[in-house]
Amino acid sequence: MDSRGQDEVVVIGGGVIGLTTALVLAERGRRVRVWTRDPVERTTSAVAGALWWPYHIEPMASARRWALRSLEVYAELAERPGETGVRLADGVMGDTDLADVESWAADRLPVLRRATEEEYGAGPAVWARLPLIDMAVHLPWLRERLRRAGGSVEERTATEPAEAAAPVVVNCTGLGARELVGDLSVRPQRGQLVVVENPGIDTWIVSAGRDGAPAYLFPQPGRLLLGGTAEDDAWSMDPDPAVAEGIVRRCAELRPEVAGARILDHRVGLRPVRPAVRLERTTLPDGRLLVHHYGHGGAGVTVAWGCAEEAATLATPSTATP
Repeated sequence: MDSRGQDEVVVIGGGVIGLTTALVLAERGRRVRVWTRDPVERTTSAVAGALWWPYHIEPMASARRWALRSLEVYAELAERPGETGVRLADGVMGDTDLADVESWAADRLPVLRRATEEEYGAGPAVWARLPLIDMAVHLPWLRERLRRAGGSVEERTATEPAEAAAPVVVNCTGLGARELVGDLSVRPQRGQLVVVENPGIDTWIVSAGRDGAPAYLFPQPGRLLLGGTAEDDAWSMDPDPAVAEGIVRRCAELRPEVAGARILDHRVGLRPVRPAVRLERTTLPDGRLLVHHYGHGGAGVTVAWGCAEEAATLATPSTATP
């Protein structure tokens, strides 16, 4: 195979992790094709509330490093919110101690302080300015930037990594890794949310809930996302009316004005939770390079850029295995 062929990479998986990894590779000069089972707009990433914050991901030390690198990228993208879908928004992270956040992100966040009782009266909380991503805009933007970099996206299902005819294959299939590579340690964590007309809320809020049931409100252009749930090993993609009612009730306890908001949509996604993110390289039976990059739980958007850069380095044959 000539040197041009050696630059070819197939990334399997078209969610935010797959697209971002493919984009980093393409902008490093690789010839990249993305295989995605579902259209980009119908991946799990499309359902994400998409507030930048390490959530349900391990190992946390690595996740925070990846998240801080991603924060740098999102801060740049937030200068063009209409184009990229990324903006910096103020809000309250409830049930969170300021000292804990300061220990890893104090000098990186433009706004970070203890929330007042008026802003969040249910316990300790921080007020912060964080990236909030509109996935309906961001995913197509990633796809288009990838195409401008010479990459392509194909709707194609792989049954095994070896099907990809390229010197390097990157497995970004998330929950699909259970079938693609037989990794049963990656499991679904079901998240449901309710989309409503925004009654005028312009700040986000996240709460663990008094009964342990989470609640969040994320204002997006033209709508307000209400969540959420975190049901382990639940596979149903059908919205549960009782769950939706509970979401609206919990969110109304935080912001009463949402109680009568008109419901626009119900959404369900399955987070690919794993004991730890699998980011490693190995080889296929014929000796070609295979990089695994999946299991990001509820933090795929948060860590996407930092993690993608490490995956892209692993996908370079001349790079020594760490």
